[in-house]
Amino acid sequence: MPIFMDRHYLEGTSAAEVAQAHRMDLDIQDRYGVKFLTYWFDQRRGTAFCLVDAPDMETAQCVHREAHGFVANEIVEVALSAVEAFLGRIHDPEPAPGQPSGQVDPGHRAILFTDIVGSTEMTSRLGDRMATELVRAHDAVVRRCLSHNSGREVKHTGDGIMAAFAETTAAVECAMAIQKEFKHYNGGNAEPIHIRIGLDCGEPVEDSNDLFGSTVQLAARLCAAASGDQILVSENIFREYGAADLFVHATRRRLKGFSKPMLAFQCDWTGAGLG
Repeated sequence: MPIFMDRHYLEGTSAAEVAQAHRMDLDIQDRYGVKFLTYWFDQRRGTAFCLVDAPDMETAQCVHREAHGFVANEIVEVALSAVEAFLGRIHDPEPAPGQPSGQVDPGHRAILFTDIVGSTEMTSRLGDRMATELVRAHDAVVRRCLSHNSGREVKHTGDGIMAAFAETTAAVECAMAIQKEFKHYNGGNAEPIHIRIGLDCGEPVEDSNDLFGSTVQLAARLCAAASGDQILVSENIFREYGAADLFVHATRRRLKGFSKPMLAFQCDWTGAGLG
């Protein structure tokens, strides 16, 4: 059966009430031949997201309607592999010892893209074998920084990596750490690697038919628009990070796929005092 993720607007609803609604879905799901796998709840933004294995969207909605009346406002078909890559799980988590019962992952994620500047020219100049070795060096640096900053690799793009973070602060700090690591790497290698990075954050089900659709697109476009050794972040990242002095040179940029110019900020990682 297809797998769906839905979005509910539940402003003013508590985590305990959402947990109870999830249990009510589980109580009657067998009548409809569906299986509610897990959910995420963002109390600050008043949104909840359910992951359900169902014959079709309407059947999933019927369970919500009968169980508690919280019918989803949006629903999209998703791949379990993508859900696990972005969100880290596809089933209800086992509560950690001592974890408060009301503590729920909100499902909000920051998305980071890296890209090796001039990778095509690098391959034609150095040859496939040497270019591959430089990509491997890039991968090692980025993956080490992801590990140290609780980042999750979503996919390799050929000359870069897409990653997801549960915390916006961790994503920004990882981006700065990556650039700092490459500055150190380039100081001791005859063939330097210069990368650009783009960041945005958002919810799993947005105004598109794809998981983190507009967030992924904006992060990728910001990465493409960045210069070598630069980090560009979205207005969403700027607002959530909470340290305005870290971001400089705010500009509106026309980015492919977006109908209006998007506000982008350059992250001043060289003055951030890392390492």
